[in-house]
Amino acid sequence: MRPESQLRLARWAIWLIPLLWAVNYFVARKAPGVIEPYTLAFMRWGIAGLLLSIHARAELRREWRNIAAVWYQYVALGFCGMVVCGAWVYLGAQSTGAVNISLIYSASPVLIAVGSVLWLQERMRGPQVLGVVLALTGVLHVIVKGEWAALGQVRFVVGDAWIVAAMVSWAMYAMLQKLWPSTLGSTARLAATCWGAMPVLLAGTVWEMAQPGTPALTLHAWVLGLSVALLPGVGAYWIYGWAQKILGASKVAVTLYLGPLYGALLAWLVLGERLGWHHLVAAALILPGVFLVSSAGAAKRAA
Repeated sequence: MRPESQLRLARWAIWLIPLLWAVNYFVARKAPGVIEPYTLAFMRWGIAGLLLSIHARAELRREWRNIAAVWYQYVALGFCGMVVCGAWVYLGAQSTGAVNISLIYSASPVLIAVGSVLWLQERMRGPQVLGVVLALTGVLHVIVKGEWAALGQVRFVVGDAWIVAAMVSWAMYAMLQKLWPSTLGSTARLAATCWGAMPVLLAGTVWEMAQPGTPALTLHAWVLGLSVALLPGVGAYWIYGWAQKILGASKVAVTLYLGPLYGALLAWLVLGERLGWHHLVAAALILPGVFLVSSAGAAKRAA
């Protein structure tokens, strides 16, 4: 493919990334009664880990001693990135909507920036501090459904708490990747992280299967599992990495701001979820907040 054609294709392909990730919110809402949370996460990351391992098999074989020497890192990364941000999201989706999931999750970059200040000695400027306040206010606005004046009457949803935990865990996942640099390439490292999550996901799956009333793994369940493995798992990851090499990290990262929009539209069009004014207000707070925090030169490393 000619360079100009490849560049044009990459510019179009990046708009698929947030759409592929939004599929996870759709599947999360469709899963209750069809497949249990840990089982779905186990299927998602087991399939994705297998495909990624096949692709990076030469590097994994060559680096297996280095991987084994820091096995605990991959267990921790797998717990944060695949267990909490996988199974716990599916647990949350049992009682909260896809719009809430996408909006709360979108504030993760803010927590990453705060973590960078606390643990990586980076400094924030005034606009970034404002961004943190805006984004976290937006998250709270979703949780209280905009009813600030009547907090005592607000019916809090436990699903939102699961998603907040996942948001914090994703920030931890990103921070640990910075704190634990690896000799592995991105594909091999993600594959190793998938396998680090497998013990906990397998234990959760076995526990779910032993519970009375657990639904059997029907064709519908396998379709949901394959969907999240291939689309938001391998598909979104592969396009992101490929496009980043061609267009650069900053241009591809901009598309992440579209995640809440794609998630909300998918929830409205496909799941029939209603968009409330508190969702719109929250989006108007979270998205500019994330932009301010994540803008170029946002945080400067302390001397």
